[in-house]
Amino acid sequence: MQSLLRWSVENSGSSSAPSQRTDIDPGLIDHILGKPDAQMMKEAIQIATDPSKDEDTRITALDDLEMLVESIDNANDLKKLNMWEPLHGLLTTANTTDPLKMQTLWVIGTALQNNPAAQLTYLALDPLPVILSSLSPSTNSAKTRSKAMYALSGLLKHNAQAVRQLNATGGWHTFRSALEDSDINVRRKAAFLLNTLLMPTTVETFDAPSRIHTPLAASAPVHPNSHASMASDPESASTTTATMEALQKDCESEGSSLMDALISAIADPVPFGADGELDEDAEFQENIVRILHTFSVQCGGKFSDAQRHALRGFFDGAERSGDVFGLSREEFSRLKSAIA
Repeated sequence: MQSLLRWSVENSGSSSAPSQRTDIDPGLIDHILGKPDAQMMKEAIQIATDPSKDEDTRITALDDLEMLVESIDNANDLKKLNMWEPLHGLLTTANTTDPLKMQTLWVIGTALQNNPAAQLTYLALDPLPVILSSLSPSTNSAKTRSKAMYALSGLLKHNAQAVRQLNATGGWHTFRSALEDSDINVRRKAAFLLNTLLMPTTVETFDAPSRIHTPLAASAPVHPNSHASMASDPESASTTTATMEALQKDCESEGSSLMDALISAIADPVPFGADGELDEDAEFQENIVRILHTFSVQCGGKFSDAQRHALRGFFDGAERSGDVFGLSREEFSRLKSAIA
């Protein structure tokens, strides 16, 4: 036994460090371990912005990129990797097809979700005019308009600076048009986003899981990609006041307010569908009724006499069927009191 141990010690290897192999294919390592996300992101944007590639290949690259930026860390790497400019450039390039634009808006919307640092980085590129133009039915498909609303939602939510820019660009009129879009998905998203922007912002707003980053301790540093930065400065995240003003302000070209347009959208809806054969949608109605409740009950807004008259006519007919439009009985009762 002792001789065996002595032999193993004497033959345990030389003291010199082993030489490093240089004949290993890096591609084999990538195949085994997988490429770093940053490298895959750079490769995806290079393909997506290469006009020599066919459309399907570029769309696949954008689809891969969208999945990667679902991670908030990867979304923040868009700035580090200087990828926001070429990504946004796909929206402004004349030869970008509608499917490519749709996929680009999808990537942008995903990267912006619950990510204040990405919101501010992208906002610096003045993206609102091109996103709002992507909601025009005359030049964009229904799918592209839907993704444009998705990107707009990611940019505006809990972002007072972005909402101020929306106001400066006349973007509220685009919401008005979206409420009459031929595609019901666009209408639903527009109404849902309006309610989100109207909701009063509190510290509890940011006490949510998933992609929202907040420090674990009160003494922890506040980073720009954390919602704690907005919780520490609620005014930077509050969009309620600006949205309340937009809802009540008369539009010069229309002679009525955005609130008038919302009420008309449920009381006298513009038909939708491929042939304009539909005029009611339960989800769209619920989204608007939720706005009416948020406006009057949570924010203390007042309806005009004409608005109350129109709403009473609508709700009286609905109440007979027992429909409360997704509200609790108590919420519905308080809304009815506001229009009495």
